[in-house]
Amino acid sequence: MDYLGTSRRVLAAAAVALALAGDMPSADSSQAPAATRAGYADVEGGRIAYQVYGDLNSGKTPLLVLHGSFMSGDTMWPFVEPFAASRPVIAIDARGHGRTGDLPGPITYELMADDAAAVLAALNVPNADVLGYSMGGTTAIVMAVRHPDRVSKQIILAGAARRDGWYPEVLQAMAQATPAMFAGSPIEAEYRRLSPTPDQFPTFVTEVIALEEQNYDSSDDAVRAIDDKTMIIVGDADGVQLEHAIELFKLRGGGDRETAARGFLTGAPRARLAILPATSHIGIMAEAVRIAEFATPFLDDRGPPRVTGFFEGMDAPSGSGGASQR
Repeated sequence: MDYLGTSRRVLAAAAVALALAGDMPSADSSQAPAATRAGYADVEGGRIAYQVYGDLNSGKTPLLVLHGSFMSGDTMWPFVEPFAASRPVIAIDARGHGRTGDLPGPITYELMADDAAAVLAALNVPNADVLGYSMGGTTAIVMAVRHPDRVSKQIILAGAARRDGWYPEVLQAMAQATPAMFAGSPIEAEYRRLSPTPDQFPTFVTEVIALEEQNYDSSDDAVRAIDDKTMIIVGDADGVQLEHAIELFKLRGGGDRETAARGFLTGAPRARLAILPATSHIGIMAEAVRIAEFATPFLDDRGPPRVTGFFEGMDAPSGSGGASQR
């Protein structure tokens, strides 16, 4: 028997499983400032925990933040903080995760999308922009398909619309992961710190691993039909295939050839794509400030900056139309 090869495969599976879990929860995730409002929304099978930062009555479109696998709303604080300076932010703990804890039945993307919509309804929020990371990115896509009236713009961070959007090696490694691989990890410590069902950690890990074995594919037609604008963000060393990120970008209205031939944008485009250099799946969590810098203009529907110098005057006035305009 190839014990060395087996050990390497097991270690690789553990590494990828932890990578897909997102940024390792650390002690300072419990130091996030107190939310303006916190509570639970009733959903199928139980309740979903949420936290609100800012004033939902401000008249500004809220940003709903959806975390990655094995994470919690607390571990998304690096993304909550920079956006909360300019708009209300809602962070939730997906079923099985964080303060929500174990709920009856399996975890599915359809249920998580329905849960997110139910939280908005409970908060009397007609619709929200949605930022989702990894598992949360896929949930954001499914939510936009299933609940189009609840979703405005979407920021998809290292998320896929189909299982084959991930590299095959990533899916294979996830399939080999086990609860034992997470024993003693910061992920287990964070789960036990927050969960109302702390002893259900092995069950929780099994359910999350099973989630990634499901067929959660959204059809090209469904993705293309999503009504509002989308920003796709991945790392160049991500677990999401770059080809899939580019495909998503095109399905959402990016890659317009007339705009390419013209040489300039005439307004805020329907889709935006960012590929972060030297950035892995986990590494995206360290880029929250930089991501907020170029995602905020997207959420505010700002067009591109005007060109000055040699090309000044060649770009058409913002909002003058064009194929890239919604």
